[in-house]
Formats: sequence, C-alpha cells, structure tokens
Amino acid sequence: MADDLLVIIPTRGRPQAVPAIVDAWNETGATADLLFAVDTDDPELAAYKAHATELKGDERIRFTFGKRRRLCGTLNAQAVKAAKTYRFLAFMGDDHRPRPAAAPWDARIRECLSGGPGIVYGNDLLQGEKMATAVAMTSDIVQTLGYMAPPQLVHLCLDLCWIEWGKGMQRITYLDDMVIEHLHPAAQKAVVDTGYVECNSPEQVASDSAAYYEYRDGGGLEADLAKLRALVGG
Repeated sequence: MADDLLVIIPTRGRPQAVPAIVDAWNETGATADLLFAVDTDDPELAAYKAHATELKGDERIRFTFGKRRRLCGTLNAQAVKAAKTYRFLAFMGDDHRPRPAAAPWDARIRECLSGGPGIVYGNDLLQGEKMATAVAMTSDIVQTLGYMAPPQLVHLCLDLCWIEWGKGMQRITYLDDMVIEHLHPAAQKAVVDTGYVECNSPEQVASDSAAYYEYRDGGGLEADLAKLRALVGG
C-alpha cells in the first residue's frame, strides 16, 4: 500500500549493506518502502550512488543524500518529512536484517499498529525484549513530538527512549517471533569498523548516556509522555 509503512535506514561507510538489506526485503516478501539516508561527505558516497542507480527500478527503494547529522539527526529529519504522508514509520540500522517467518515482518507491524497510536519491535537476537534496537511506530507519534527520537541524542540510547515512550503510553508490543537480526560486533556478527569505533567510543557513550539520563530524569520524558498520553486519549 502506497504511503503505508516506511523503513528509514541512516547509513554511513557501509555501502555493502545496501544489497544485503534489499536481499532481506526480497527474501521476506516485504512490501514496506525503504529509504537509505546517506551523508554527502561519506567516503563511500560513489558506491552508494551506484547502488541507487542500480535499484532505481524498484519502487519500494529510495535514497536521500544530505549533510551529515549523525544517526539521530538524520533519522529525525527524514521521519518528520515522511510523517506527513506515511501512516507508519520504522527505523533499522544498516546492520539489521529482517528474517523470514510464517508471516512477513512488515505485515506484522501493520497489524500491530493499525489500532491506533503505538510502538512495536521485534527480536534482534541480541537484546531481545530489553531494547528496541529496531522499531516501528505510528507516524502521529512523530507528528506529536516533532521527532522520532530525542534530538539531544546522537547515536546511543534511542532504543531506551522508545521503550519508555511505549510503556508510558501503554501502547507497546514486543514480538519475539518477529526477528530483525542485529549483526553487531557485540554478538560477534560483524567486524569492528570505523563506524562502530566512533559510535561506541568512551566519549560518545558518556555523552549519549548523560543526555539520556537528563532527558529521562530532567523533565523531557515526562513532557513527551504527557503529549503521547493525550494522543491516545489517556
């Protein structure tokens, strides 16, 4: 269904992820639209543009090229735009892969979110129910808050905020059998590259952790939950 579900994937330095993700779409029978958000200063920009040309005939797949905003900034910029036309929005990292199941994963997302404002996530085979490392939500959440993740974050702790939102508005679903695998070095499923080094550096961990706790305990979360509860009529 056009303008139904969009999956946003901010990506940098990993053009090889593009065909692998497209293969996962095809293997799972996904009909969700897919947006790769690429930085114009990416050292691998030419390879990304080559993939964009190769995939031009697939109506599900789009690329956008813009200035570097880091993961959270890029996700928010694209989500705010897409919320105007899409009913559901999802985030995956470029190291996530949906896996085949009895029912297509994107159909499960639509089913779970069709009843009104809410958040749904699956099993990443690493954090499981503890963290929504890949997530989907109704676009009215993004429209209500003005972002898909707190903008004071850069790369880490977004998944913790999504759990807080969903629990706080009592509209969150975890699907253990909907596998969206996280191919992360922590699970020994990827080699540490410059992207992992940057986003997991002690400085980035400290910065995003401090921003998350300030958001959670300093009034930001409660202000957002008040808006979300109003959205669901609670």
